[in-house]
Amino acid sequence: MNRILVIDDDRELCTLIRRTVSQEDIAADCCYSGRAGLEKLKENEYQLVILDVMMPGFDGFETLAQIRKESGVPVLMFTAKNDSSSKVRGLRNGADDYLTKPFVMEELLARIVSLIRRYTRFNPNGSDAKTLSYDGLMIDLDARSVTTENGTFELLPKEFDVLLHCAKNQGRILTKRQIYEEVWGEAYVYGDSNIMAVISRLRKKLEADPKNPKYIQTVKGVGYRFNKEV
Repeated sequence: MNRILVIDDDRELCTLIRRTVSQEDIAADCCYSGRAGLEKLKENEYQLVILDVMMPGFDGFETLAQIRKESGVPVLMFTAKNDSSSKVRGLRNGADDYLTKPFVMEELLARIVSLIRRYTRFNPNGSDAKTLSYDGLMIDLDARSVTTENGTFELLPKEFDVLLHCAKNQGRILTKRQIYEEVWGEAYVYGDSNIMAVISRLRKKLEADPKNPKYIQTVKGVGYRFNKEV
């Protein structure tokens, strides 16, 4: 059974979330402070963390920073209405998705199921699949090649690494800094054009219409995201 951790000081909302996710055979543990949530994460394995930004004491951003020091578990953050700065800050610091309060429980449930499915698919402790398949694109991890409607071909090393990193984080917004430091393995220099050049080449090789990319999409002002719909 999949298990999620809800970190939110709204006890009624936590109870409602626990009841809702049980419909999809998902168990939920609830903690009402950031510090309590971090301790709970040490005790159990979770497929998703739901984290509220506005909490007294140890807030959501501080909690997220500590989670990301130890774990790659998906994190969905709750933000206040019209608080765009919190959304951007959360995504830049490692959140995978956000939902604005108040929200419809059906939408929350759909996001939870999607994030768990993605995490289970790409969790390195999970299956040992050698290929990743999407709509019109297959990535062969052993041969370091890709297959599209135009045939099978190899990519340049950094092209393949950027594509694979984005695909393994499907649906998650990645900043240029995050991509660069993961793929190049060194500190990111603001204004570096390497990533833009690599993604431009990838689009020309993989996309039917590079100006309207199907796979690696631009998230204006933040970074890039591998389309979660493919």
